[in-house]
Amino acid sequence: MKEPTLGNPQNTIEILQKYGFSFQKKFGQNFLIDTHVLDKIIASANITKDDMVLEIGPGIGTMTQYLACAARKVVAVEIDKALIPILKDTLSAYDNVTVINEDVLKVDIAKLAEEYNGGRPIKVVANLPYYITTPIIMGLYENHVPMESITVMVQKEVAERMQSGPGTKDYGALSLAVQYYAEAYIVANVPPNCFMPRPGVGSAVIRLTSHKEPPVQVDNEKLMFQIIRASFNQRRKTLANGLNNSPEILLSKEALIRAIESLGKGSGVRGEALTLHEFAKLSNMINREM
Repeated sequence: MKEPTLGNPQNTIEILQKYGFSFQKKFGQNFLIDTHVLDKIIASANITKDDMVLEIGPGIGTMTQYLACAARKVVAVEIDKALIPILKDTLSAYDNVTVINEDVLKVDIAKLAEEYNGGRPIKVVANLPYYITTPIIMGLYENHVPMESITVMVQKEVAERMQSGPGTKDYGALSLAVQYYAEAYIVANVPPNCFMPRPGVGSAVIRLTSHKEPPVQVDNEKLMFQIIRASFNQRRKTLANGLNNSPEILLSKEALIRAIESLGKGSGVRGEALTLHEFAKLSNMINREM
């Protein structure tokens, strides 16, 4: 199989000029132009010849070429129509790549895993547009797509948020959701000069390795995430007030305070002080009361 030809600034510029491509701000496009970072992503994603990889936002096919060399099958979902002829060109030497011109939030990923991987867990690798990172990651988890891992380039502060724990300013609904579904590990920090055009923020590669079983037992997963979202929607409010203001949690304030106090917390505690285990316990108590 042909060695990757993209991944350095000169080749990237040549391709962009050949097709007269202009970057679309609305798609948050920042193409990787550093071969060391690309090698690090492929290595940390632990891609083997048995794997099917879903790539979100392949751009001009820079990382796709690397993935195609490492994996059995690559399915790349690209929203920008203007990139499809470029991908046809840059990926012409790789017969194990399928490109889908679609918005990934509207694609049935579980169906793709079934079609191309017999329903076995896939690996997701992406240089994600920063404005849509959270909906993409949460969509993959909440739709219970069979996944071994997600290895993605994201905004540095979002990577830190995914890893953070109770009592820190970065801790929030995303931290808890990611930690419920996976173990998060920051592989590398990536400076702006590794991209074209340069983003205004630092980036990081993070690997999320899916748990075989969730780390907490919860009777109603949907309710637990409603409780988590309600407790962080208004961070300055107490947990009791945050939950009481939620139209989805149909319990009196007195009952909510009783449930919170049974965790060994005072009624004035805020959501950011609770661990995932405490949210699971609270959710199970509220579920029984509702």
